[in-house]
Amino acid sequence: MTLHDAVHPALGAALEKRGYESLTPVQNAVLDAEAGNRDLLVSAQTGSGKTVAFGLAMASTLLDGAERFGKASEPLALVIAPTRELAMQVKSELEWLYADCGAEVASCVGGMDMRKERRDLARGCNILVGTPGRLRDHIERGSLDMTWLRAAVLDEADEMLDLGFREDLEFILGAAPDQRQTLLFSATVPKQIAYLAKTYQRDALRISTAEERKQHSDIDYHAHLVSPKDKEKAVINVLRYYEAPSTMVFCSTREMVRHLTSRLSNRGFAVVSLSGELSQAERTHALQAMRDGRARVCVATDVAARGIDLPNLDLVIHADLPTNSETLLHRSGRTGRAGRKGNCVLVAPFNKRHVVNRLLKFANLRVNWGPVPSADDILAKDQERIFAHEALQISPEGEALEAAESLLALYDAHQVAAAFIASQQSLRPAPEEILDTGGSFEDRKGTQERSDFENGVWFRINAGRKHKAEPRWLLPMICRVGGFTKRKVGFIRILDAETVFELSPDVADKFQDVTETEGTGEKSLRIVKLAERPKEVSGPRGGGGGRPGGRGGPRGGKPGAGRGGPRGGGGGKFGDRDRKFDGPRGERKGGKGGKGGFKKEGSRKDGYKSKKPHRGKGE
Repeated sequence: MTLHDAVHPALGAALEKRGYESLTPVQNAVLDAEAGNRDLLVSAQTGSGKTVAFGLAMASTLLDGAERFGKASEPLALVIAPTRELAMQVKSELEWLYADCGAEVASCVGGMDMRKERRDLARGCNILVGTPGRLRDHIERGSLDMTWLRAAVLDEADEMLDLGFREDLEFILGAAPDQRQTLLFSATVPKQIAYLAKTYQRDALRISTAEERKQHSDIDYHAHLVSPKDKEKAVINVLRYYEAPSTMVFCSTREMVRHLTSRLSNRGFAVVSLSGELSQAERTHALQAMRDGRARVCVATDVAARGIDLPNLDLVIHADLPTNSETLLHRSGRTGRAGRKGNCVLVAPFNKRHVVNRLLKFANLRVNWGPVPSADDILAKDQERIFAHEALQISPEGEALEAAESLLALYDAHQVAAAFIASQQSLRPAPEEILDTGGSFEDRKGTQERSDFENGVWFRINAGRKHKAEPRWLLPMICRVGGFTKRKVGFIRILDAETVFELSPDVADKFQDVTETEGTGEKSLRIVKLAERPKEVSGPRGGGGGRPGGRGGPRGGKPGAGRGGPRGGGGGKFGDRDRKFDGPRGERKGGKGGKGGFKKEGSRKDGYKSKKPHRGKGE
């Protein structure tokens, strides 16, 4: 085994027992001669072995040349972590690392029995691990004495600041002795972290490993555009396609965690959840179920999953898109750890594809865009797995061979094989049928060819002018029900008591099936397919200024008439040449062929003020 010369003998023995053959870059960096017993500001990628790194870094300060710790009294080292789960995880790591040194490791975390923690502190410990709020409580109540503290560690410091623990951290560090070693570990070093280091560290050595600059090279990124209503179905198909032994699914809210956990459980997945509303016992039980293999899927919010280290996590799914690129990297970093390969999948509603583009750009990541795995793709993968089943790799002997021969005497080999395949397939949840979105990530407004409507299929909806039907909610509703983009919608004509609209032939049949089986999602709205183009739609394409934002000419209006207004070119796709309707920025009015203008009518009821009117050529 090749370990750094500066590793304490007792800790080296613990690493050898744990199966370490070499140290990671960040672990080697904190042991270099330049680091010594200095304060350290360390930034490294999540999963790079930071817990063991600061355990090794503070060993010489704590032991001061001794082989073992003396009788435990007041803590010599304090490790501060942002969440309960991470704190307990750090405690577990330090216990085996310092086991041969006779160290007593205690914890003080929110959600646990404070009276028991006070008894543990009174009994004495060498290393204390805790969360900021609970540690501050113990200091203020006088149950935690930091007089003899030699080392303080801030683990995941950037996350603690994100969670609003800055005041608690400053209080704790202010109560610690000035003559101490301070180790600050953070995935990133924003201005707040730099200020914290400048204020509470002395001549800190900045360590940035190569792993930090090599963003998640062991992770393959995939992204799928889906209809918003197919998001959960897409998660199910992704889980089925990869069949990963351990998967984490990220959601943005507790409600979504509850809903998706219930949905996956009903579909037969071994699933647990992590969210802020769960008790500490429930969260510990969920994590243990993932670690021992009783559960294969964990659905979690960002806060609940901060700092969680699940071994052998093979797949991360973003069921809800992260709010920023840092969160994207943090979530994704749960997999592809310690040299293992991992997969990360973003499930992106088609109307959010440009949000995904910005996230990926700022995170400097490249992804493989493609459709959600279909039922056929999943069944093909299932067949590969069944054919490679370990039971088929064993040659039967003895009683097993006799039973096999007896079975083949009763049934044909094809029957036996088919029965085996069927029995294996029955153990897996059925895949979902997902509608094609009709769009891709490469779509850009105004740059694609529109769908062919020469053989468009017509539908009628029972809402018209007297029901205050407007394109601004009709068009999104049609796209939502059908699971496609507005490129698949052709002519729309709002009549007095109803509305007729045209769909591209490639989505019409599926749209009809959905409306007949699932409806529109609104009790009062009904959509029916028409046998032919309705007589209410006059002229070759209805006359007027063509499609919204598209060119006039062959598709409506006079050839060469220029572009229509932003949903209001006279008599175009939405009919009614003289009709004006409220758009997102106030009342809109189309032009005669040039760009339509916005007629400012003050601010809307929701407080959104319209921008300065843009006057097109047609006004």
